[in-house]
Amino acid sequence: MKLIAIALFLVVVACKDETKRTKTIATDEKIIAAYPIPEKWILNRVEKAKVRLHASEAGKVIWNAMEAQGGLDTWYRNGYLSFRFDYQPVDGSTRRNSYQTIDTWNNKARHVSYEDSTAIFGWDGKEAWVKAKDSTSFKYDTRFWALTPLYLAAHPFILDGKGVHLELLDQKEYNGELQDVVKVTFELSVGDAPDDYYILYFDTKTHIISAIRYIVSYPEYFPNGGHAPEKIMEIIGQKNTDGILLPTGLKTHWLNENEEIGAYITKIDISDVDFKSVVPDGYFSKPEGGKLVAAK
Repeated sequence: MKLIAIALFLVVVACKDETKRTKTIATDEKIIAAYPIPEKWILNRVEKAKVRLHASEAGKVIWNAMEAQGGLDTWYRNGYLSFRFDYQPVDGSTRRNSYQTIDTWNNKARHVSYEDSTAIFGWDGKEAWVKAKDSTSFKYDTRFWALTPLYLAAHPFILDGKGVHLELLDQKEYNGELQDVVKVTFELSVGDAPDDYYILYFDTKTHIISAIRYIVSYPEYFPNGGHAPEKIMEIIGQKNTDGILLPTGLKTHWLNENEEIGAYITKIDISDVDFKSVVPDGYFSKPEGGKLVAAK
């Protein structure tokens, strides 16, 4: 899944001088970082995204989906996104279960293990980090996983930045409903997995996302190149939180070369969705005692 590449692009789109808009507020308990994004910044970013997306038929589909699911304007006004993402392979392999908070404006993330609240990892916009008692706390690649849940749960809002290429494919029927289909690829030679792609299904009547097809090409998993077979994720339920419609679950299957849904492989539960206006100061930065996680 695409994480570092888009993160870098969106940080550039967001702002080159984050410190000018971040202030601290003293409370009786601690110092917290407020996130008052200036009105003109939001309007400017949303307008640029609208113009860019309306330049192609595929982009128009994405824009319509954003509007149908609450609007890009609301997405950014709401502040920090938090949710629990519980990834459960049906074969009993490694479960990935964490609470996470996302800075949607700058694509930063902080995860807290569901099993052990002292075990944390994140992405500060430039580097990945982890702090845990030992290597058994997270039995998976935390660098890869820092932003992956966002890019599975938050379509189409994550597609407003530069470096994203959209292609309109033929319409398809899915679960008895006609779908607009958009393929998403990314700038070459950028990020940890430049060969990743998504193929997104949007209901032609409601414009809301119905399913997500994707591949994983992360070099740590495929050191000799290539990628895993294509998968398809069904959207299992959706919930409106502060005006934004996001899935409450995803159900992943293999997809064969004839685009037929195959074996059920992963259950994903998404819960405790919330938007926050403040987080502790330095929340997304590597904490004392934390270690950087280098690209492999």
